[in-house]
Order: sequence, then structure tokens, then C-alpha cells
Amino acid sequence: MPDHRENRLLLPVLLITAAVAGIAAKYQPRIDPSDFQSQITNEYFPLLPGTRYEYLETVFGEIFNREITVTAETRTIMGVKCVSVHDVLTSKGELREDSYDWYAQDKKGAVWYFGEATIEIMPGHRRSSAGSWEAGVGGALPGIVMPADAKLCEPYQQEYYANWAEDMGQIVAVGETVTVPAGTFTHCLRTREWSLLESGSEKRWYAPRIGLVRSEAAGEVVTLLSIKRP
Repeated sequence: MPDHRENRLLLPVLLITAAVAGIAAKYQPRIDPSDFQSQITNEYFPLLPGTRYEYLETVFGEIFNREITVTAETRTIMGVKCVSVHDVLTSKGELREDSYDWYAQDKKGAVWYFGEATIEIMPGHRRSSAGSWEAGVGGALPGIVMPADAKLCEPYQQEYYANWAEDMGQIVAVGETVTVPAGTFTHCLRTREWSLLESGSEKRWYAPRIGLVRSEAAGEVVTLLSIKRP
């Protein structure tokens, strides 16, 4: 006789797989360069060239330092001029990751993520660029990293590169207060962010006129140490 227990175990997996496939199939954002502006001024994700952020990251007891600099450089992707953000991760003074991320803001105020060029330094000083992707190349599509309105909302696609980068986000709370080494920030919004390709999720807090100030995930905490503006 057939073992129906096996079918019952497979059913939730099949349903989840179908749901993920459905989201991917429906995600077809309309990108018109005329809908975008030259500056990124979103209150919770401002990217003013010359601004530098310093973060402390603790990942399962290991300490990292991350420095993020908003450069004056741009890159045109899918006809949209994107701001280039330099992201450098070090541990005990040694380079662990060197990335450039590309963002643009539409005229409604939402900030879009158009991809990244990343180099990860592996054990033995091996280098990997496996995390790199660019919207418009190989079926990759941009997504929204910060909605235009700071209010509770439905989940939004942050990036899409099939079976590689399928992150989601959702604003789940507003008006929160967060204290980190850089100071105490009020009127923060909190997001839940996760990948359709992995289990677990991350909580992130964004402060007005600052951006990301804290994040928490399993075994990982990131806090803002300082911000320097031009």
C-alpha cells in the first residue's frame, strides 16, 4: 500500500515551493528612467554623496567593522542613473569584503536597489565575486529597499535574481526609539527582511535623516558607531 504519510510531509514543501514560484512569476516591475530622479532624499534611506557610516558587527562572537561611503560616482543601469555606494567589511584590520551597491530613487520617493559588484575574501586569500549581480543582466531585476511612505505596508521585493538574490522586506513598526553607540534615535521605523531562498529573518531599524542604525538576526547584531557628513 502507498505510504500517505510521505505525501503529507511533502505537501507543505510543495505548497511553499509553489508560493515562492508564484511570487517570482508575478514580479515584473516597470522601470522607466523618466520616473527616477538624480538624488536620493528618502527620509529613512538618504544617500548624500560624501556621507560615511561606520558600523560594528558581531556575528556569532566574531567582530567586524563595516564602513559605508556614499560616493559621487554613478552607474547607469536599465537606463537609470544610480548612486554608487562603497561598502568595506574588515576583521582585525584585514579586508573581508569589498562591494559597490547601486541605488536610485523614483519620483514618488521609493529607493530602489539595482545590484552590486562584490568581492569576498575567502580563507587562504581566495577571492569570490559570486554575490555580484546587476539589474537587467541575466534576468535580474531591481527591487525596493525603502518605500516612499514610512508606514506599515505589505511585503515588497527588494531584489530579484532567480535562485540567487530574492530578498523581501516589510515595514512592521513605526515610531520606535533605538539607542546605539552613535546615539539615541527617535521616530525610527522597523522592518522585517528575509530571503525567499533561506530560512530566518532580520529586524532592521532606520532613523529619520540617518538610515540604518541597528539590525538583528540569528547570532548577529549590527549597530551604528558614527556618521560623518560632508
